[in-house]
Amino acid sequence: MSWVDRILYFVVSLLAGGAIVVLLTVAEQAIAEPIVTESTSTVTTNGSQTTTVKSPPPSAIAPQFSSGNNSDLCTVGATGAVQTQILGISIGSTFTEDQCVMLKQAKTLYDMNMRVAAVSRMCQDKAVFDAMMNAGTPCPYEGLIGDEAKAAWEAHTEKTPVEGEDDEPTAEDKRNQALGIIGGIFGSALLF
Repeated sequence: MSWVDRILYFVVSLLAGGAIVVLLTVAEQAIAEPIVTESTSTVTTNGSQTTTVKSPPPSAIAPQFSSGNNSDLCTVGATGAVQTQILGISIGSTFTEDQCVMLKQAKTLYDMNMRVAAVSRMCQDKAVFDAMMNAGTPCPYEGLIGDEAKAAWEAHTEKTPVEGEDDEPTAEDKRNQALGIIGGIFGSALLF
């Protein structure tokens, strides 16, 4: 999912949260009976009054998740905050990028002169595996390289990497879910 799709997902979530709050407010006002009060009062005062209110403005501050200048972390942060006159909410989370972890591991293996192991780690990704096979340089297979590896892969097709093999949500799915929650909170809080 591209960044444009993520932003659109966030905006749609924001609008959906706002629409829910508007509908609930309209429904509550339609059901409520009017309250009518009549009163008369007379107040006579002499003197002066001074009121000083010293309080900070309300604020909800979004947590900051960043790796600073450390580029060895493969985490991405998603945060948000909203403040109304009554309520302030902030939320945040981090997500690990699996592709980044794979690249870091492969680079570390390569830097330790373990080039076959580095290529093997990269070949655990279906797209890299297919690219290597299409280029005529098959991925290593249990220590075999070149034509021997190609023959072994053809004999053991059940061991080739498969795209989306596990049913667990990806980091991108988790990030999109968090952005949806944040959008809903923003949409709800903006209408209070």
